[in-house]
This record gives sequence, C-alpha cells and structure tokens, in this order.
Amino acid sequence: MAQAEDSVQKLFSSIVGEPRVLTDMAACSAHGIDGQVPKCVVLPATAEQVAAVLQAAAAHDLAVVAVRSGTKLGLGNPPRRYDVALSLEEMTHLGHYEPSDLTVEVQPGMKLGDFQQHIGRDNLWLPLDPFGGAEASLGGIVATNGAGPLRLFYGTPRDMVLGLKFATPEGRVIKCGGRVVKNVAGYDLGKLLIGSLGTLGVIVEVSFKLYPKWAERATFILPAGTLGIARDLRRKIQGSPLQPLRLVLLDATAATYARAGAGVASEVKGSELWIEAGGSQRGMERYAHDLEQLGRAAGSQLDRVAGKDVDACWDRISDFPTTLGRAYPGLIVLKAALPRAAGEEFLSRAHQEAENEKLRFASFGQTGLGVIYLCLLELVDGAAIPALIGRLRQAAEGLGGALVVERCPSELKPAVDVWGAAGDDFDTMRQMKALWDPKGTLAPGRFVGGL
Repeated sequence: MAQAEDSVQKLFSSIVGEPRVLTDMAACSAHGIDGQVPKCVVLPATAEQVAAVLQAAAAHDLAVVAVRSGTKLGLGNPPRRYDVALSLEEMTHLGHYEPSDLTVEVQPGMKLGDFQQHIGRDNLWLPLDPFGGAEASLGGIVATNGAGPLRLFYGTPRDMVLGLKFATPEGRVIKCGGRVVKNVAGYDLGKLLIGSLGTLGVIVEVSFKLYPKWAERATFILPAGTLGIARDLRRKIQGSPLQPLRLVLLDATAATYARAGAGVASEVKGSELWIEAGGSQRGMERYAHDLEQLGRAAGSQLDRVAGKDVDACWDRISDFPTTLGRAYPGLIVLKAALPRAAGEEFLSRAHQEAENEKLRFASFGQTGLGVIYLCLLELVDGAAIPALIGRLRQAAEGLGGALVVERCPSELKPAVDVWGAAGDDFDTMRQMKALWDPKGTLAPGRFVGGL
C-alpha cells in the first residue's frame, strides 16, 4: 500500500512539481475535515494542472476535496473518503479586468479581502459578506453560494457570477457563461456548480459582475423590544420607499456581541434591528428622517452607528461563527430558510425551545429574507441536541421552510441530519454527479443526500 501511495505522489509531482506535493503531518492536518486527514496536499498553479491531478486521482480511485482558507470545511457531512487535499492557494491571479464594463475574471484562490482591496482602487466592490469574511476564498464562496446580510439588496453569488471554468475528473476544463453582463449562454450549467460544495467539479476561474461603491453608507439601530414590534418595524420598512442594503434582527446576546466591534462593551437588554443604507449624503439624511418617523410610530428611538467602527460591527455580524467559535468551541449554528413572513414566528418558537431546554443561544435574523441563524452557545445536556434540532427542523418545515446545521462539533454529526430533506433539484444533481464524477472522486458524501 505504501508503495502504491508513493507511486501516486510521484505522479502528482510530475504534474505540479515535487515541492507542490506535501505529505508531512502538519500540512495534511491543516486541511482535515471532521477528524479525517488527507494523505497528501497537492498545490496546482493552473487550470490544466487541476484537471490533470483530478484525472490521476480518479484513475487511482482517490477521493479529492478542494481546499483553500478552510472557512467552509466544517460545512456539510463528513466525507466518506478523503485522500487528497487539492489546495488552490497558488491560484490567485486576477485575469481580464475591465472596470468600465464592471467585469473581472479571477482565479479561485484569491481571498475576498485581497480582491476587494484591488478593485476598490477603482471605486468598485463585490457586495458579498459571507462566513469567513476577508479570509474566505472566492472559489469557496462560489462553491457554497456563500452570502450574508448584503444578500437582501444584492443577492447571492448566483446573481453575480457571469461565467466560470471548472475542471472534472475526466481531465477536462469546461467553460460556461462568459464575462459580459448580457451573456447568458451556458449559464444554467454554471448555476449547478454554484453551491454544489465542490461535488461536481473544481472551479478554476470565475467571471464576476462588479458594482460601484456608494458615495455614503450609514448604519441605524432601532430597539425592537419584542418580536411583535420587530415584525411590525420590518414590515413598515419593507413596505416603504426605504431600501436597506442590510437588515438584521439581533437578539440581546447577538446585539451585545455586534456592538463589541466598536470597541465599546455595551450590554443590550432587548432585540435590535440593524439597518444599513447607501446613497448620497443628502439621501442619508432623508433616510434617517424617514426611518426615525417609522421607529417613533412603533415607540422605538432611532440610534446611529458612526465612524470607522461601523465596518467592524458589520464584519462581526456577517462572520459571527468565527469569533463566537473561538469563545465557544462547541458552537452549533443552525440556519432556517423560511418564507419572509415566518421569520419572527420561527424565532418565537426557538426562544421557547431554548427556555425549555435551559440553553443559551444568540440569534442573527435576516428577517427581510426569512433567513434565521441560531447559535447554540453553552450546552447543558449535549445528548438532547439531536432531538432539539429535530424539533426546530419540524418547526421550520411547518412554516414552509427548511433547516440545516451549518456548524457543529464533528462528534455530533453522526447523530444529526446535517442537511435535512433534499430539494426538488436533487435528482438533477444526482444525475450530474453520475455523469461528471462516476467514481465519486470529488468530496464524496459531503453534500445533500450523501452526494
């Protein structure tokens, strides 16, 4: 067996060069997933090398997981097999870039923060705020369709990707879509790759639609008090001419955590609606006036977060699993995707469950979208968690939604269904998996239904 592994590693070395095939325990452990550690880490530098590595792995019946920063490796089921970590950290090249056309081609290994800094010189940005923040790689963001509160105004990566290239275990590099905003040819094929968690192909290049930065952005806070008040405020805001870039409902724990981003230890006693708007300076003054009027009618006094600390607060809200995960190593993050009208009702049921189980949790509600995140912090009885997740999933489904476990300790995953029931598009995904990856080379078992 050792001789066979040595032979495969030599084959990988012939493709990418010997220094780019790592077998030491430190390098391999750094890319472990749910306790599973790959036998080697391969670092290709081109799309063709990625395709060749995948072809070689498939020929030797090896399972491959594409990796980069590691911000998304905790998502999904444990892989059934994991032999090779295909690291895209060398693939950070910015290709065709036309600021005037608002388009760019970029390799998947570039980090979001580096990318924003580069295009920011032309007063442009990619309005995404996913888990992982600035450290998240563009390839990982696209592979998971990662989006945060900015999704309310801008949508998800699916709405921003014009085209992409991906490599298959057959050794092919396939291009779909283009780099022109009006180009739609082949776009549906690309949509299958976006959010597929690397189970259908490895993304090697992405074409993005870019957006101009706002002249001014402002953040406002409305104390909500109760979920009923929060629901009324959210309805009034979304029924008005006001168009928030971001709108989140934070419970007291989450709001206190968010405010710490401003360097002020401010304990919050009730829920808060955080709203971000963009426009001209005069437009922001008008926005503040109108929002204050809406809040006053509901008995809520408007507050405004000013200064450079605002971005730090939003970073904490968007990437709460990172910092909370450091404070609470056993952090469990549940995501409910619901009809917009049902968000506050689900939160009410979740609060009742937490009270019954004597659990501490924080909630980050993108109630304008119907997306609710529950963070279970300190667990009184870990054995009760699978049943609790089951009840919360049943509550979400009863309201016309679904619930997935976005993050939890590895030892808990065998006892819970991370993804829940597969959606209507699962048969299509399964057929595409069988067509493009018949040997199950790519991240086997990590996706919905064990795909």
